[in-house]
Amino acid sequence: MSTSALRAHAEHQYAEELAALAQADDRPRPPNWKLSPWAVATYLLGGDVGSLKITPKYIGQRRVIEIAIATLATDRALLLLGVPGTAKSWVSEHLSAAISGESTLLVQGTAGTSEESVRYGWNYALLLAKGPSMEALVPSPILRGMREGRIARVEELTRIPSDVQDSLLTILSEKALPVPELGEEVQAHKGFNVIATANDRDKGVNDLSSALKRRFNTVVLPLPDSMDEEVEIVRSRVESLGRALEIPAEVPALDQIRRLVTVFRELRGGVTADGKTKIKSPSGTLSAAEAISVLNQGLSLAAHFGDGSLRAADLAGGLLGAVVKDPVQDRVIWQEYLETVVKERDGWKDLYRACREIG
Repeated sequence: MSTSALRAHAEHQYAEELAALAQADDRPRPPNWKLSPWAVATYLLGGDVGSLKITPKYIGQRRVIEIAIATLATDRALLLLGVPGTAKSWVSEHLSAAISGESTLLVQGTAGTSEESVRYGWNYALLLAKGPSMEALVPSPILRGMREGRIARVEELTRIPSDVQDSLLTILSEKALPVPELGEEVQAHKGFNVIATANDRDKGVNDLSSALKRRFNTVVLPLPDSMDEEVEIVRSRVESLGRALEIPAEVPALDQIRRLVTVFRELRGGVTADGKTKIKSPSGTLSAAEAISVLNQGLSLAAHFGDGSLRAADLAGGLLGAVVKDPVQDRVIWQEYLETVVKERDGWKDLYRACREIG
């Protein structure tokens, strides 16, 4: 694989960890799984394998990941549900990499996703030359997963039109995909399953039919429980992304990360950290994913237009963009938060001045 890839797939980025786990893993593995459920959990949650330390890919409740893995070891598909930024796609990718050794069998859900993206299409040149045949059939990522006994992923399932969503029904219930044009069907090999992600906070959501909901086991990925947990999530991801993007800046100090996470948690929860002051919440979700984005943008500013050290002025622009999604309502909420909370907090005067200047 080329080392110049902007973002390596999980199975390439963490190939050493996956290989070490596979070598040390002596527990029972479901058919066609590269690792046992125990090793998959270790890969996701972190641990030690000999002298190698497995980095945690998900920081949160262990039981949530265990339930997700146990679901995939059955014939039930998995639906990862949660508000935007709760690492649904991240967990989906790493589960696929650990179980199947490949995370690229992906259908990206949008309002324009067609039934061919879920089932199959046709190579029209071959279709005209030779007529309908398996050779002329273009398999979707899900059909490839069925043939190869691998995990297929469907991102943003609720963004897909309802009639296209329901094309999954036969696949999930019968573990087979009819091809009426050929009078044949493709049956899923052992190891095949589907991981879908969804949230109900974005606009343009199409509710799942009750028939489709019944064919998924739903696991809700919550927002981080504690400040320390969210700080660690943001710190670890910023550090790894900084290395991947080769940003020539110092890793931000924990106090800068903690300050940003405090802002997000207070605005998200509608109350200050000490519980004394109620504040209004903006329209955005202000998740850990957005905090990571703000910090990476700040690091880039510090590296290319500063001295390499992250400062309040480097955070201010990204912070404003993350909070103010509605230019009228959210701006009022942000200005009120600056004046009543940030301005009065000890040690936050630099952040207050930087945000006022940028605003």
